[in-house]
Amino acid sequence: MRPPENLHLFPESVDRLTGDPFFYEGLARRAGYHLIAGVDEAGRGPLAGPVVAAAVIFPPNPEVPGVRDSKMMTVRARDEAFVVIHGEALAAAVGVVSREYIDEFNILKASLEAMARAVKALDPRPETLLVDGIHPVPLPITQKCLKKGDQISRSISAASVLAKVYRDRIMRSYHRMYPVYGFDKNKGYGTRQHLEALKRHGPCPVHRLTFKRVRQD
Repeated sequence: MRPPENLHLFPESVDRLTGDPFFYEGLARRAGYHLIAGVDEAGRGPLAGPVVAAAVIFPPNPEVPGVRDSKMMTVRARDEAFVVIHGEALAAAVGVVSREYIDEFNILKASLEAMARAVKALDPRPETLLVDGIHPVPLPITQKCLKKGDQISRSISAASVLAKVYRDRIMRSYHRMYPVYGFDKNKGYGTRQHLEALKRHGPCPVHRLTFKRVRQD
């Protein structure tokens, strides 16, 4: 497999930005790409649960009011946007990588694997990717990594929403299995209540055992 290619659509000097949330998608279309997937993940920082990624391909000029970086949205707004995105997208998919994979390898590799799984699940397949962050997805496809991409590319914003909503639903299901940790509220992040529960009860099967605050050294 050849390594992913950088998508050199424009000079790095313009790699900042305007207020157009489809600026990068527009550049890709002018470069001849039509199926452009935004890719993002959720769940790198938590102490428990999987990492989830999503990939979204929009048609030109989609109607996606209210969609933005998922971290800037309320729970209700994300849930509403989840429905809107699926209604507007040409294709959308998620990739889930387990706690076991995270512990066997590391969270960065797990995040990139989740992104790769999401992209490979898209139908139709994308011609190029816009990826949140600085690390390319390990697939042989042209792509552009964007720092804070979830804030400057609406396709990436949409992927961030899908990944966040999907992962939150997983964590709520884990709460029903292991209620003492408060996964329905903290979603696996290291809140004071979560850390106190870890000290009192030790880790459960969905905790990331290689994470420092989980290990009972």
